[in-house]
Amino acid sequence: MDQAGVLREMKKMEDKISKINPLPEQKGCNEDTRVIAITSGKGGVGKTNIAANFSYILSMMGKRILLIDADTGLANIDVLLGITPEYNLCHVLHGEKTLSEVIIQGPGGIKILPSASGIQQMAELSKGQKLTLLDALNDLNERLDFVFIDTGAGIAGNVMYFNMAAKEIIVVVSSEPTSLTDAYALIKILYQGYSEKRFMILVNMVKTSNEARSVFRKLSNATDHFLNLSVEYLGHVPCDNGVPEAVKKQHLLADIFPSSKATRCLFSIAKKLCQERPGPYESGTMKFFSKAIVDRDGK
Repeated sequence: MDQAGVLREMKKMEDKISKINPLPEQKGCNEDTRVIAITSGKGGVGKTNIAANFSYILSMMGKRILLIDADTGLANIDVLLGITPEYNLCHVLHGEKTLSEVIIQGPGGIKILPSASGIQQMAELSKGQKLTLLDALNDLNERLDFVFIDTGAGIAGNVMYFNMAAKEIIVVVSSEPTSLTDAYALIKILYQGYSEKRFMILVNMVKTSNEARSVFRKLSNATDHFLNLSVEYLGHVPCDNGVPEAVKKQHLLADIFPSSKATRCLFSIAKKLCQERPGPYESGTMKFFSKAIVDRDGK
C-alpha cells in the first residue's frame, strides 16, 4: 500500500472513530484529553520512536496531538525528526519564554514541546520547576485529543514524575532480559510507591507475534506473582529494516515507509488506542497536572 492508500485508510478509520470518541469542543487539556506516558525501564528499546510515530499517525487520523519530550536531560525528539528548535523547555522554566512560544509544529501537524539536552540541572527538575511546568501546561490554550509524554528511561525522579502526571502509561519493552527486569522495576516502584494501577505493555523489536506474546507473558507472570498486579498487552512492533533507515534520514517511519511491517503494527495499535476509553480511575480533572503530583513527589 502506498502512502496515499495508507492515508485513505486512516481517514476511513477516523470517520468510524469519531462516532465512538467525538472530539471535545472546549480548548486546552481537559478530562477528555488522553494524556499518555510512553516509558521504559531501559534505554534503547525504541520508546521515543514509538511516541513520535504514534503522534504522527494519530495526527493523520485527524487527532490534535501534543508530543512532550520529557527526557529533560537527554532530549532527542528534535534529533529524531531532524528539527532545530530555537527554544525549549529550559527557556520556559527560566521564565524567558512562554510555553506557546516554545511549542513548534512537527511532521503531520503534530505540536512538539522540545526539551534540552546536555544541561545537567534539567536532568532532575526541582519542585519549583515542576510547579512552573504544570501551571504553564494547565494554561495552554490548545484543543488537544492526545498528549504523549516521552519520558526518560529508568527510575529517576523525573521519570516517576511524568509517569504520575499521565492518565495512562505505556511501558515499552524488548526481548532483552535486561529490558524485562528494568521494566519490572519501573512498574514495581510506580505501583508500590505511587499507587499506579494500570500499565499497558508494548513489545518492540521482535521477529514474530508469538515472540511478543512470550515476552509479555514473562513480564506479566512476574507482576502477577510478585506484585499481585495484572498488566495489559497493548500490541507489538516487529523488527523492521525501515526503522534504522528512517532514523538515519531523520524522518518518521510512518511518513517515509507507510506500508512497512512496523508502520502497519503501529497503525493498528493507534486505532486500538482511539477505540478504547480510559477507565474511571484514569479520568483526570480539568487540569493537566495536579499540584498534588508535585507534593507526592516530594522535591
